[in-house]
Amino acid sequence: MSSLIGVDLKKAAALLRAGELVAIPTETVYGLAANALLEDAVLKIYQVKNRPQFNPLILHFANYQQLQACGLELPPMALLLAAKFSPGPLTYVIPTSAEIPGIVSAGTPAVAVRFPNHPFTLELLQQLDFPVAAPSANPSGYVSPTSAAHVASQLGNSISYILDGGDCAIGVESTIISFLEEQPRLLRHGGIPVEAIEAVIGPVNLPGDGFVDNPIAPGMLARHYATRHPLQIGNLEELVKQALTRHSPSEIATISFTEPVSGIPATNQFILSPSGDLSEAARRLFAALRLADEMTVSLILAAVFPEEGLGRAINDRLKRASAPAPASIPPSH
Repeated sequence: MSSLIGVDLKKAAALLRAGELVAIPTETVYGLAANALLEDAVLKIYQVKNRPQFNPLILHFANYQQLQACGLELPPMALLLAAKFSPGPLTYVIPTSAEIPGIVSAGTPAVAVRFPNHPFTLELLQQLDFPVAAPSANPSGYVSPTSAAHVASQLGNSISYILDGGDCAIGVESTIISFLEEQPRLLRHGGIPVEAIEAVIGPVNLPGDGFVDNPIAPGMLARHYATRHPLQIGNLEELVKQALTRHSPSEIATISFTEPVSGIPATNQFILSPSGDLSEAARRLFAALRLADEMTVSLILAAVFPEEGLGRAINDRLKRASAPAPASIPPSH
């Protein structure tokens, strides 16, 4: 095992205290962590990821007492959700405080916070007297990492340490819900389905397509989670039929839910859950995107997943991955 990757929590904590970057495991994806109260440390996140500084970060805490120590409070409905889903894949957007550097919130009056549900990271956070800012540990805009090896392959030359907590259990980022308005607003579909949230606090305002230029929370940009190869999402049978008029079968990779598609070699097909389990499909999504992107193909075609539960999060990631890059900005590689 590379010395860059390990399970030494004390080493990870010492590096974070010193203002260095450490990749940490969570139940969703691996995060690129820095001391959230040190502006220079947080700036390294933006530099290493090549992340636009108008895109805010999520603060990670071990417990509610740590959050309060930073002058932050969850409103009553957020507390109801936290009692059921935290620690877990749910992020709360709340008013920020004077203790939180503006670079974390991208200069907005709000900050995104969550309590990750991974034993290594919870133990690490309990050893620290500061929260960590931690977006996904990958170059900005590219597919999120769900293993330590994914992080090492992309950022291994740029960070001090990768805390190896195994493969991520959920595999898509956290659900983000804002409490800045009277009625909570869902900002990003993720690891907690909206149906489960509404079962606790009642109806929430839903996002449109979620594609914005100046986000108040992470994961809201139009182009995100992108592959190097062009990706299209839609009716998979129709997409394949059209693509075969321009490409040979070996030049096409597919991502489907439960069934293979005809006309494409089996080695080029990624079936995320033959049993029809959306949780399994979500867990395998980013790894499938990475494997497809590493193939010598010209095109990746993806099915639309059921628009329910974690299927919404899968569709959200695929739509953003397939969005065209702005004309003035090349795709993140």
